[in-house]
Amino acid sequence: MHSVGDITPPVGGGAAAAGSRPASAGAEAVSRTAGPAADGRQDEVATEGAGETQNRPPFTLEGWFVLHDFRRLDWRRWKSLEIARRAAIAREAAAFLRRVTAAADTGEGASALYRVVGHKADLLWLHFRPTLEALSDLEAALSRTALGDYLQPAYSYVSVTELSFYRAGPGGPERDVRHEPFVRGRLYPAIPPARHACFYPMNKKRSGADNWYLLPFEERGRLMHSHGLIGRKYAGRVTQIISGSVGLDDWEWGVTLFADDPVDFKRVVYEMRFDEASARYGEFGPFYVGVRTDPDDLVRFLCPEAAGEVAAEAEGR
Repeated sequence: MHSVGDITPPVGGGAAAAGSRPASAGAEAVSRTAGPAADGRQDEVATEGAGETQNRPPFTLEGWFVLHDFRRLDWRRWKSLEIARRAAIAREAAAFLRRVTAAADTGEGASALYRVVGHKADLLWLHFRPTLEALSDLEAALSRTALGDYLQPAYSYVSVTELSFYRAGPGGPERDVRHEPFVRGRLYPAIPPARHACFYPMNKKRSGADNWYLLPFEERGRLMHSHGLIGRKYAGRVTQIISGSVGLDDWEWGVTLFADDPVDFKRVVYEMRFDEASARYGEFGPFYVGVRTDPDDLVRFLCPEAAGEVAAEAEGR
């Protein structure tokens, strides 16, 4: 896929240590999601009606489920409320945000909120959780808040964090690597504290001569390795989280980038467009960019009139 490769050392999730293994650990993100055989390996499967083996997918590991929940605020109805009511609802929404982001302290997930720039949405609620049920509960919990009465669905994306192994071969690594710090950091990531986030879904082409899924395993591995080398030039400036969505949503992967300088999103995506893996085989969905929003920021966004009150409360905490 159009991956930025291993842009930065992974940010550890749960008990993982950040950046404890280099990208050369044998993991190449990002590839086609495919379920392992019963023994945890990808077996060669005979092509039906032919004496050849099926084109082999890489071995993958999956971690937390991911929800990108985009909402649009009904500004007309929202502005019709009395200031006191808007302030009360905003404070309740801020308390909700504090509760969901507290998951990072338990090692059972991560959450963050972003104000979306542009007219595609107003807010992005980003959640990582161990199960789809937990993500569904978060959607419902937001809808049950008073603010939920003024939020309209704008877009959503469901996926699961994914790590693919090309260098190890289609059978995967010889040892169980799930508990290694580098792998845990990719499967159970913390959300980077960067000021900005960029999300987009993507596919690999399946048309004519440019069919990613007909390429030999070794060729796909070569292309992804070259692709990742470009992205590593942005180490320390851009962090990415890759999630697979084959069978879960309309696209095949979701890419979420994090950076303090949003111009770095343009730079890295543009440079990657010239790489063969993207130039020939990449198809891209809509791009969403947002600004990180903490609970106090959310109150100011929803009810600027309450900014002084929020500041006083913050000093008292």
